Amino acid sequence: MSSDRAASSPAGGRAVEPGDVLAVLGAGMTVSVWTGAAERLWGYAAGQVLHRPAERLLVASAPGSPRVFAGGPWSGRARIRRRDGREATAYLRITPLDADGRAGWLVWGPSAYDRPGLDPAALDALVHHSPVSLALWDRESRCVWFNDSVHHQDLYGSEPELGGHVTDVVRARHPEFLERAMARVLRTGEPLLGHELWAAGTPSPGRRYRVDLIRLDGSDGRPLGVCSVAVRAGTGQGGGPLCLLNAAKSRIGTDLDPLVTSQSLAETAVPDLADYVTIDLVQPVPLDKEPLRRLKPTGSGIPGFYRAAAASIHDDLRESLWARGTPVYVPPSSPFTTVLEHRRSYFEPVLDTSPGTWLDEDPDRARVIHRTGMHSLMIVPLQARGTVLGIAVFVRSVNPVPFSAADLALAEELAARAALVIDNALRFTRGRTAALAIQRDLMPHHLSGGGTVEVATRYLPADTHGGVGGDWFDVIRLSDARVALVVGDVVGHGIHAAVTMGRLRATTRALSKLALPPDELLRLMDELAVEAARDRCDDGRSIPAAFGATCFYGVYDPATRRCTMSSAGHPPPAIISPDGSVDFADVPPGAPIGVGLGSYEAIEVDLPERSVVGLYSDGLIETDRDVDRGLERLRTALAGPVSSLDELCASVIDALVPDGPVDDDITLLLARTHPAAGRQGPAGA
Repeated sequence: MSSDRAASSPAGGRAVEPGDVLAVLGAGMTVSVWTGAAERLWGYAAGQVLHRPAERLLVASAPGSPRVFAGGPWSGRARIRRRDGREATAYLRITPLDADGRAGWLVWGPSAYDRPGLDPAALDALVHHSPVSLALWDRESRCVWFNDSVHHQDLYGSEPELGGHVTDVVRARHPEFLERAMARVLRTGEPLLGHELWAAGTPSPGRRYRVDLIRLDGSDGRPLGVCSVAVRAGTGQGGGPLCLLNAAKSRIGTDLDPLVTSQSLAETAVPDLADYVTIDLVQPVPLDKEPLRRLKPTGSGIPGFYRAAAASIHDDLRESLWARGTPVYVPPSSPFTTVLEHRRSYFEPVLDTSPGTWLDEDPDRARVIHRTGMHSLMIVPLQARGTVLGIAVFVRSVNPVPFSAADLALAEELAARAALVIDNALRFTRGRTAALAIQRDLMPHHLSGGGTVEVATRYLPADTHGGVGGDWFDVIRLSDARVALVVGDVVGHGIHAAVTMGRLRATTRALSKLALPPDELLRLMDELAVEAARDRCDDGRSIPAAFGATCFYGVYDPATRRCTMSSAGHPPPAIISPDGSVDFADVPPGAPIGVGLGSYEAIEVDLPERSVVGLYSDGLIETDRDVDRGLERLRTALAGPVSSLDELCASVIDALVPDGPVDDDITLLLARTHPAAGRQGPAGA
């Protein structure tokens, strides 16, 4: 940004950005709100300017200064006086918060409108004489500004008021949906474009409006509110289906969770296509729920589906008989089972609720249909790769227009797009669930260091598309009260990583019975891993590709208060001294297990009584992609007096990964040493 477009920050920071809100002035031109952007521009903190005359911020002797804060709209160059006494030129815009400025004035920073050749009258025409209505809403969906065009659209109340909530200001058929949409835009930052909205009480498409919702972010990146742009759509105009398909394309398929994908489909179709939408799958999600075949039928229905998603124009989902994640019961002969069996959509534009229909066998549904006024129905199969995954149900109740053949085609297009994504999500969920089950079974369920060490652990599986990883940890009680401390990490994710982890953990435990030095134990592990991989090759002689697994193995002897350590490419252990200081043991890093180099070294570390050894996987320290920085963050989190190991585990996780794992599993094992309590025999594992 050139110097003649905006003044730089006096502290050498970022310049004021185009469109920054600087301040709000009261009717008497005193400062009532002072933003961070204003502080960067002038150098004054809020306490130094609040409730004081705004004219003190200008160079009084400069030409035109008396007109800037004279109580009227103004835009242009102004000479400002900064806190350090220096003068500068800045573009400012002063606009009223209401029609005549009695509510106060808004001071804007430089904007795209402040440039040579732009007639201010053009901006005034956009704000005051355009057929496009503009409104600004705060984070609570309350109106803080609107242009004159809202008075000429029946989408708004006859006398819209500043400070009014969106459900009171907007006279749409479903204003509560607009409120939820604003909240979603504010939360995600993803704009809502081309949404169609009807003014209340006007079913004719001649009074349909196209609405865009765009989040407004401050200079610090934090959301300030939402801007709505509404324009009346002409009678008979198309584009609604296209807008809906575009919305579906941007929203459906962004997550590999079947429930999230299903809910995205339902919410995309409400209220543009239907007043109420459900997505019911033929298998439960998550997969550890009770299978459908084990659920008992009721007097009027059998468990045919599981409710994966539901969306409605009503916040309370008053149309729904079943909650998400619960079985959905259907009559043995009903449109729902017919769609599932024949793989064809069911279309009933005028729902027949008279006696003698399928509703006679479904009295609960019949009561809901009558109570909520449902009058038009579409049931569409969700099909992907030759398999029917479930059904999507579309209903109209408040909207008096029956579904059309075009609506059915649109619903089938939406369902086809969503079904493929849901199928991918289900496949991923099955694989991840299986990997998690394997890992839970292969990980230690109870760890004890006897009277030698006190232990506490944390394990957090990765919550990413890669699925569960291959982290493991162990505490193995040896002879003579010695204890082996182990942590490892198999490269990769999924079932293969989990199985490999279990095999390495079993190998480590078996070799520990031989009382080998740590470096010799790792060498044998590497050799056995390479031989096992070679056995899986077809000819038995080929050199296998290395799968790679890091491992730390240390043996603590309470008699000598020493820990002998060796590492196969694993991050160094943290040593917390009794005084609270933290150091990382300088263990020579060997090659990962499975590479076949077999070269490892061991060191001995003195551990005073009540020292703590911290073992961890790289997922804990690589959250910001900088290992050195991650180690320093870990050092800070571990430093200080240690009372409860379990509380220390929790505080370390909260400090380093407050939002949980991102790309990799996270393992943390803390072991506090105790003095030798006499000589013990082998305690078993």
